[in-house]
Amino acid sequence: MNTYLGIDYGGTKLIIGEVREDGELLRYRRYPTGLTGQAEIAAHLLQCLDNYVAEEAPGDRVRGAGIGIVGISDYRNGIWHSVNHEEGIPIPLAQMVADRLGVPAGIDNDVRSAATAELLWGEGKNCSDFIYVNAGTGLAAGFVIDGKVLHGAHCDAGEIGHMVVDYKSRRECVCGRRGCCELTASGIGIHKMVEERQAEAPAELLELGLNGRYPAAAVFRLAREGSDFCLSIAEEAAEVLSCTIMNLVRMSDPDMVVAGGGLMSDPWFFQRVENLLEKVTMRHVSKGFRVSGFDAAFSGVIGAAAVGCLKAEALESKTNNI
Repeated sequence: MNTYLGIDYGGTKLIIGEVREDGELLRYRRYPTGLTGQAEIAAHLLQCLDNYVAEEAPGDRVRGAGIGIVGISDYRNGIWHSVNHEEGIPIPLAQMVADRLGVPAGIDNDVRSAATAELLWGEGKNCSDFIYVNAGTGLAAGFVIDGKVLHGAHCDAGEIGHMVVDYKSRRECVCGRRGCCELTASGIGIHKMVEERQAEAPAELLELGLNGRYPAAAVFRLAREGSDFCLSIAEEAAEVLSCTIMNLVRMSDPDMVVAGGGLMSDPWFFQRVENLLEKVTMRHVSKGFRVSGFDAAFSGVIGAAAVGCLKAEALESKTNNI
């Protein structure tokens, strides 16, 4: 049985796991992260990969490997350019992993990797034109057009969180503009909204925020339990997210929209977003607005494995045509 190794590196965790040819996660190991420098992150990733290989002994069953990682990655050339969309250092991370494992390896950013998993094994496997919208800590998307994931000229396509939805907003974004949708329709955005209105927030929520961030899951739970404050926060996030989705639908004309990420895995919040989608705008989305079938906690590692699968298939095809 062939497997693909997925390496999912995020801001708070690194997951390395093996995924079967049908997209099922067979085994995984979780490692801590928290480093900020690119060189340190790359070294830590390779060290954890060595540990995984030593402990799990994947051997000959791994056919390819993929890295899904934050920042900017050059999918075509296997280069990790930046950890935070600012200028970084080009690291040939895919080749470094390939050399470690002796199999083809690819790299992409975390959200486009998840979109690749949807295309190969998930909701999009029978759909050649769809949008994967990931609303989690941040807000980003993967566009699949004619059966291919859109990367863009500089491998930075899908940063929808920096679309301005309120040009009168006073909320400043790291991109340099105000009123970006990520400042509302994401875990970061929900935290910022609570922070702006702390004086009105329920004591239970304020206590949860002592760890550094007001969790969206708690906001949604308290809203369901009757907190008007939390309901107003959730409604603003849902309104902005639904507006963003409809803008994307108008732009790329998909057959389907797949929702992923921690926010959209909450059925109550998903339903609120869905209820705000206007029928006229969504009338051609013939295959619907649906939640990803992948567990949000593991969509990253499955997505990374999907990138590895495509890399292995591309190399095999090239070899067969020589």
